[in-house]
Amino acid sequence: MALAQRALAATVETPPPHIPVLLDEVLDHLAPREGGTYVDGTFGRGGHTRALLERIGQTGRVIATDRDPEAVLAGAPLVAASAGRLTLVHARFGELPAVLGELGVPRVDGILLDLGVSSPQLDEAARGFSFTRAGPIDMRMDPSRGPTALELIRDLTAQELAEVLRDLGEERLHHKIARRLKEAERAGELVTTLDLARVVAAAFTPGDLRRLHIHPATRTFQALRIAVNRELDELAAFLDTFPDLLVAGGRCVVISFHSLEDRLVKRRFRDLAWTSSLPPALAAQAGERVRAVCTPVTRKAVFAADDETDDNPRARSARLRACVRTDAPDLPARR
Repeated sequence: MALAQRALAATVETPPPHIPVLLDEVLDHLAPREGGTYVDGTFGRGGHTRALLERIGQTGRVIATDRDPEAVLAGAPLVAASAGRLTLVHARFGELPAVLGELGVPRVDGILLDLGVSSPQLDEAARGFSFTRAGPIDMRMDPSRGPTALELIRDLTAQELAEVLRDLGEERLHHKIARRLKEAERAGELVTTLDLARVVAAAFTPGDLRRLHIHPATRTFQALRIAVNRELDELAAFLDTFPDLLVAGGRCVVISFHSLEDRLVKRRFRDLAWTSSLPPALAAQAGERVRAVCTPVTRKAVFAADDETDDNPRARSARLRACVRTDAPDLPARR
């Protein structure tokens, strides 16, 4: 189905607004202007999109995407209420070049990403993201695509599973947990997310558990979720292409929730700001960049204020980085 055909609209009342993380900081660093065109690549329940619609006035436009079909359906009332100013598409943010191309929008004034799992996904046990409520061991943001977390556990070898837990969850007990998960899966003991959490917790000694400040299954669930949804690959694809989607002066704002995501964003923003140390003529001859493609808006990551984290614990791990597009030429296509 073509992306443009997946854009949804509806005629029902707008639901109560969702309060997103770092909302004031997003508006400060994205700096939306009246009449501008902006992308919210992670619509979720539309909190950031609603704020953008308020800032851009009646002549502006927001193009929002989400890989979760339930999020797109839930956003249909906001589409209907926007009087044509909001287009909501079922797509991954890594597909933004194709989405904008099909919509006939060559460049935009700003792009926002709010990475990770959304609050509704965590709150709904049936989605399989929660280790505190029983649900299927699924963890797919788009239930129509790809293997579930249980299928991943079944299909990977113990060594491969250990590497996933180590690399994507930074789990110290990756080998031990991987072995126990494989044993439990073969024995038919992994039925719900509570079973998964129980097997993981049993890999920790009482001393380990006393030293933990988080649920023992947190890192394992994070690793499996990232692997199932290929989240780092999706982010890398976006970071490769986003500068060519922005007008000169356009801004990109990314909110991440763990160090793996933030490291990718930080390095890419730094690389885009790099220029050759050679004089311009010599740099051009050497094929090196004379002008920065993007320059930082934030020198360091921006974190939520105490009053926000008190009201919304999810905001505690949120960190925001932003950059602005210069008028330098587009990046050469990566092979």
